[in-house]
Amino acid sequence: MNALYKLPAQQLARQIAAREVSCVEVIDAHLTRIAELNPVLNALVHVLHDEARAAARAADARVASGQPLGPLHGVPFTVKTNIDMAGQPSTWGVVPLARAVVPVDAPVVERMRAAGAIAIGRSNMPDMALRVHTDSSLHGLTRNPWNAARTCGGSSGGEAVALATGMCAIGLGNDLGGSLRNPASACGIASIRPSFGRVPDAGVVPTEDRLLAVQLMNVQGPMARRVADVRAALQVLSGAHPRDPWSLDAPAAPARKRPVRVAVVAEPPGGRTDPAIAAIVRRSAATLAAAGYEVVEVVPPRYEEAVAAWARLLVGDFGLVLPKLLPLMGNDARRFLDTVTQVVPPFGSATALSELMVQRDGIARAWALFLAQTPLVLSPTWTQLPFELGFDVASPASTGATIEMMRPVVPANLLGLPSACVSAGRDAATGLPVGVLLTGARFSDELCLDAAEVIERQFALATPIDPVPGH
Repeated sequence: MNALYKLPAQQLARQIAAREVSCVEVIDAHLTRIAELNPVLNALVHVLHDEARAAARAADARVASGQPLGPLHGVPFTVKTNIDMAGQPSTWGVVPLARAVVPVDAPVVERMRAAGAIAIGRSNMPDMALRVHTDSSLHGLTRNPWNAARTCGGSSGGEAVALATGMCAIGLGNDLGGSLRNPASACGIASIRPSFGRVPDAGVVPTEDRLLAVQLMNVQGPMARRVADVRAALQVLSGAHPRDPWSLDAPAAPARKRPVRVAVVAEPPGGRTDPAIAAIVRRSAATLAAAGYEVVEVVPPRYEEAVAAWARLLVGDFGLVLPKLLPLMGNDARRFLDTVTQVVPPFGSATALSELMVQRDGIARAWALFLAQTPLVLSPTWTQLPFELGFDVASPASTGATIEMMRPVVPANLLGLPSACVSAGRDAATGLPVGVLLTGARFSDELCLDAAEVIERQFALATPIDPVPGH
């Protein structure tokens, strides 16, 4: 039954509902996979052996009794360590929070459980989610299964590695600066940063009341090996929740003219792009064109301004709490954050923050007008291949290069837009996965996923994989 770890989430749910396989068999297959690979990869920092098996037995009893089943009944999922699970610590990857046990599930965990899914483990992340490389001062380094000498991305890196190698079927992460999409690209899986407000965002640790940048730009979201499972999980997670006063029930998607127009940004302004990655983006664009999309090479308005505004809002806001934040973090994480804050200083006055919010409003309006005519933007996720371990903190120049390469992910954060990441194949020279982004207008999540699925049908990688030897 160990082959069960290879199956997509929805297929597992169908086979469980049809009594072709038991929930206990599914959970045991994934626990066996975790035992085989996690000691090498360090994707999961806490495996819920007893809890998952007990939940599987209860789930099998529900099947046997003929009771109604949720859409993800019996499907194993993992949870990033900054997402609250009742009775478990929300460590955020740092030593001072190692015992920060929380009393209640986050809304996304609550909804996954209500859909019948079974939590099987907690996944690794960088300190306080403030790095795009998954190396925790509490839990250690997570290895990329495609190449152990390269980053798996971050901050939801443990989730991406667990999914890519078959330790779980669905993962829960979050995204303030690409953290659902960075590791999805580096590990060859799929994810979506949902529209702002679509999925509730609430937690207890480190505090219930969030910084302004987090309120405006952070989202919770799903990850999976295939877009169809991302879509299914998004449906489970979506909707208003009283613990997040800004969450809402998403309106029905508007009808779109056909063919859907796609703006291709193969070489995003504001920095360099690896020609191999630009070629993969254009190849993906050709696939969309062959499927009936109208493809044009054009850059959305004020693109570089959007990237700079995201950095100012994030770093400027976090700069106000650096004296409390930095003592929690390990040396490499502090070095990365220190370097970034030297380039983007904290807000000098309330006027500076107000001016930034005025600028954000103008950028959002310009993008909304653009997306009304061109509903999708296709771009790289990263403009360079996943970097070698330690590159992001090796020097101020390499930290700057790291921020530069992730520039395509951040306009969606600044503007609250949906942005799906899907694997578009592997780099011919290195064999590393390369993901592309489909970004759209707010609440056009399904449109983004539809286009991502077209690319996936052509270029999906054969996951789950065993760790690639020789690196």
